[in-house]
This record gives sequence, C-alpha cells and structure tokens, in this order.
Amino acid sequence: MKVPLLDLQAQFVPLRASLLSAIERVMDAQHFILGDEVHALEKEIAKYSRTRHAIGCASGSDAVLLALQSIGIGPGQEVITTPYSFFATAAAITRLGARPVFVDTDPGTYNMKETEVPDAVTERTGALMPVHLFGQPADMSVLKQVAGQASIPIVEDAAQAIGAEDQGQRAGSMGTIGCFSFYPSKNLGGAGDGGMLVTNDSEHAERLRMLRVHGEERKYHHRMIGINSRLDAIQAAVLRVKLPYLDEWSEARRKNAAQYDQLFADAGLAEKVGLPFVRSGVRHIFNQYVIRAGKRRDALRDHLKHRGVGTEIYYPVPLHLQECFAYLGYREGDFPEAERAARETLAIPIYAELTLEQQTYVVDTIRKFYA
Repeated sequence: MKVPLLDLQAQFVPLRASLLSAIERVMDAQHFILGDEVHALEKEIAKYSRTRHAIGCASGSDAVLLALQSIGIGPGQEVITTPYSFFATAAAITRLGARPVFVDTDPGTYNMKETEVPDAVTERTGALMPVHLFGQPADMSVLKQVAGQASIPIVEDAAQAIGAEDQGQRAGSMGTIGCFSFYPSKNLGGAGDGGMLVTNDSEHAERLRMLRVHGEERKYHHRMIGINSRLDAIQAAVLRVKLPYLDEWSEARRKNAAQYDQLFADAGLAEKVGLPFVRSGVRHIFNQYVIRAGKRRDALRDHLKHRGVGTEIYYPVPLHLQECFAYLGYREGDFPEAERAARETLAIPIYAELTLEQQTYVVDTIRKFYA
C-alpha cells in the first residue's frame, strides 16, 4: 500500500470546479496583487481568528519578519524563542540585526519550555516569540504573564496552527501579533506561498499594511522602510474557497490522531514510539502527527519508505546548531531536549483524507519493524 505523507490531490479533487472558477474570476478581473480578493480574505481570516485585523503578505516567513519590524526589533535587541522550529523563526530575528536567544523545549509538546523564559529575559529583550509547533499552542498564559511583567510584546509564530486554541482563544489572537503561513502543506494551504498577520492593535495593523508595500503610506510616499511582501489575488481566491472547509479538515486530523493513538495502543506500541502529548484545554489541529522513535528513528524511516509510507523529520538540526548561527556561541548540549527531539522524532501521515485502512497499514508496518 502507498501512504504518502501528504495527499494534496485528495483535497483538490472535490474542490476542483470551485478552485478553477475562483482562479478564472481573478484572471477575468486582471487584478493580481492585493485588491478585492485579498481584502475579502483578510476580513474572513480576522473573523476566523477572532481578531480585529488581518493583513495578507507573501509568505509565513515574511509574516514573522514584518511582525518583528512592526514592534521595532533591531540591532542590539534580543528575541527569546525556541531552537526547535523551522529556520524562518530565527532567520527573521537575525535579518533585522537582533539576536535570537533560545530556551529549551518541553519534551512532551516540543514547544518552548515556558518556565525557562523568565531567566532568559534581560534589559535587551525586545520580544518573546513562541512557536505553536505541529499545531499545538504554547502555554500562552505563562508567556503573557512574563511579557506583562517585563512590558515586552509577544509575536506568535502560528505558521502551523491556524485554528488551534489555548483555553478557548485562537492561535494568533493571544499575543501582540500572530503570524500564519499558507504554504500548501498547511491545514489551510494555498497554491503557492502566502502568509497572513493578525492583530487586535490598530496601530500595528496600519504599520503592517505599509511595511508590506515598501513602507508606502500612499503611492510613492514612504513613511518607513518596508519590504515587498504582497499577497497575490490568485492565492487569496484559492484560500477563500478552502477556508470554509478548514475546521472540517482540522477535525478530521484530530480524529485521525485519536485513531492512531488507539491503533498504537492496541499494537502495544504506545510507549515504544512515544505518542504526541496534548495539553489540557488545548485544541491541537495536528498539522503534523509526530512520534518518538528513539535511537532507531532513521532505521524506522527507511523501513517505512521501503514499504510505501511517507515520513518527514521536523527538524533534523536544531537552530542553535545550524552552521549559519555558529556566531551565537551555542554548543551541542546547550538545549538537550531540542537536540533529543531532533534525533528521535518522526512525522507520519495525518492529512484529513487519510483512511482507517491506511492508518492501520502504517501502524502495522511500524509494529513489524519493532518485532
């Protein structure tokens, strides 16, 4: 049996007519950058995320960069974040001349270990940037308390977590600015790159709208130095077709996660493979379903590949050990949980259209490996 890590065709086929009609609508209008489609999507995402404002941009990576620009991050400042994330998290900080300051990860959730954040705060701290990894929010109640005491903003890297919730609050709505990615593999994915920022702060919303168009207040009049990061109308039209299905897809992923949990338990593998841990009061949307395979992770991945099961390692090298960040002075052993996660974790298929038969095959293939 073939079980890909992600099957975008299975999502596309039922929506094919609607998606092609939306693209045709943009082609007929011949308005490709920002415009009515983007404005409409921004209103819909703001409503979905329970925020006052949403601002479209070219990618999730740009969303993080723009958010940090908006709150004034620059040379001499520090941003506290996690070393176990996609590269863009730390890259955005360094591109602005600031310094990423890492804290280790929680071994259960893989999110930033919130209890270590207070000790990382200094007079140079300009922001906290939690990453809601794999679709589960970080513990925002702790982070908001730390940020409030130190009077520093929070930028939520919610690239993998649109629709996730912590104590009933949507990811992206709990900090100063939230950042989403519409990369095709996300729960809400476009037909290319795309991103969105959400905020309840009107001043930040106004500034972000300028920053995404070179800091332009009105045509050819620039109040600040921004970047070119405009969401295009075709991406917005595609995303508007998909958005009404997002909760249905996320709930299907949650159901698949529960089925995996049961299948692994029935196979006697629950402790051996280390199933995902979900915090109480959280809506985890399972952008990824990640198991721990210990020292035999790579061998298990090869075993699954040879039997038609797609997998991925998120992330094989933690950020503090990336060559380009050597100047930060971190060494192996500084963040043992992040390093252990990089060595042991493996993502298996979890997409909404995954069948019980496919899941059973995945778990049985893993059972045979350990047997």
